[in-house]
Amino acid sequence: MEQQQKKILCVGLVCLDIISVVEKYPEEDTDSRCVSQRWQRGGNASNSCTVLALLGARTSFLGSLAGGPVADFILEDFQKFHIDVSLISEHAQCFLPASMVISNIHTGSRTILHMNRNLPDVTVEDFSKVDLRQFRWIHWEGRNAAEQVQMIQRVEMFNSSLAPEQQRVTMSVEIEKTREPLYQLFPHGDLVFVSKDVARHFGFGTAEEALRGLYGRVREGAVLVCAWAEAGAAALGPDGVLVRSESFPPQSLVDTLGAGDTFNAAVIYTLANGGGLQEALTFGCRVAGWKCGRHGYDGIGDQFGAQRT
Repeated sequence: MEQQQKKILCVGLVCLDIISVVEKYPEEDTDSRCVSQRWQRGGNASNSCTVLALLGARTSFLGSLAGGPVADFILEDFQKFHIDVSLISEHAQCFLPASMVISNIHTGSRTILHMNRNLPDVTVEDFSKVDLRQFRWIHWEGRNAAEQVQMIQRVEMFNSSLAPEQQRVTMSVEIEKTREPLYQLFPHGDLVFVSKDVARHFGFGTAEEALRGLYGRVREGAVLVCAWAEAGAAALGPDGVLVRSESFPPQSLVDTLGAGDTFNAAVIYTLANGGGLQEALTFGCRVAGWKCGRHGYDGIGDQFGAQRT
């Protein structure tokens, strides 16, 4: 199979987002009306799949899914975006994770209350069923890191078995949450996304400081990327050159939910299609900024699909 025809796989969470758009964040023990309310398929890896698909990539999702009518809604939505879900691990007796999201229409802030009662993350055993020949890029949303390290090691073994002229599977990981077990993922990606929250947890005040301070944790030849909201994003590769991009804020900030997942997807899309690091970083900031000016992801394909600049 030609490399360009191969798919991009995202491994991680899918959940239900119940989004209430409000005029102002409610006070405790009050009763107020929403401007609007909607259901949306959520989860970092799931959201990145959506954006990748809208940009024009052939995309697959690997994650766990419960049974029932909410799961039917999730599957139908994946189908709407032509995302392959044949790898999903089904757990009929479990409950689907859900997030209650309060979105402020005036500031664009999103406050999230997340619940995951008993749905397990996908395991290395689930991942063993993946035909790696179908994929050119695999992205992991950092979750059950010990299992994910074993998944990555399987890909490394696959890559090492390829002849020199065959193109290997590129791997990326996202370290978003400030949880110690996730930090074992740092040395296990060709591309590592580290969040502003994690960077600040380590005591860094800017993306550039974080990259210089954390680059020693990634493996030789890897690229480390850190997005810093309205301050834009930066990246550091093996050549030691810091690459930066400004942010591209919308005229009016409407919905920041999923902005980081959008940024990650746009960076991956650019690099997977042969773009350079500066191009990828700028495109990521541009698409994420545009997304913050509207609810959900509708319109990304029309605005940015099948292009990188």
